[in-house]
Amino acid sequence: QVQLVESGGGLVQAGGSLRLSCAASGRPFSSYHMAWFRQAPGKEREFVAVISWSGVTRYTDSVKGRFTISRDNAKNTWYLQMNSLKPEDTAVYYCAAGGTYFSTDKVDWPLWGQGTQVTVSS
Repeated sequence: QVQLVESGGGLVQAGGSLRLSCAASGRPFSSYHMAWFRQAPGKEREFVAVISWSGVTRYTDSVKGRFTISRDNAKNTWYLQMNSLKPEDTAVYYCAAGGTYFSTDKVDWPLWGQGTQVTVSS
């Protein structure tokens, strides 16, 4: 059974940092593109970042220069390092796998974790 489990969320002050992890199990994920999405209260789930199976990355404009997505295929785990956090980054963050590299639409990503809450206080 394929399972994605996020960890690393929490409460942080504006300007602080957090690192989210997503551990995958059930199959090797080295050939999969992996992504992070987030959903703020009352808003749609939105794309944050993607990393291809070969390590090429892409970000939504609002997090460029602050967030870094990475992966460790040996551990079947990928990460989202979040620096210079802002209150508007507050959301539930979800990891996703199996989508296409250029898709920012959540419907194109078949595998999801349960989400981890990130709260940034001002």
